[in-house]
Amino acid sequence: MANLADEYGTDVEIYIKALTTTIHADTPTGGPAELHDLLEQLGLERHEYPTSEPLYIWHTVPDHLGAEEQKRLANRAIPALLLAGYTVNCDPEVFDEALYQQAVHRLHARTARPAPQQPAPARSPSHSAPARRTP
Repeated sequence: MANLADEYGTDVEIYIKALTTTIHADTPTGGPAELHDLLEQLGLERHEYPTSEPLYIWHTVPDHLGAEEQKRLANRAIPALLLAGYTVNCDPEVFDEALYQQAVHRLHARTARPAPQQPAPARSPSHSAPARRTP
């Protein structure tokens, strides 16, 4: 089994596996668990072979999705991976500029919104002020 991430020195290689319609996302041998977790959070399915060391791990878009939805999922994953600091290469057969730009826009909109802020609790005075008396 060829691992394109190892071959090209990237963190993620997204491509259509030869003689199939399956979109793969190869990760380097010994890649960080955080990368695999992120790919799963983005909707890709994790696969491993063999069960001993060195472990070859790759991800695929779910087979139950239609071809356009598979392509959409792969393109939506790219900006999140880049934002997390990973190097990504996507085969032109999979990459769609419009889908990618939509994903970038959504990601920026999500990160641009400031988190709701709790108002600071009222400070209690360190000593009580004397009561004012009027004659």
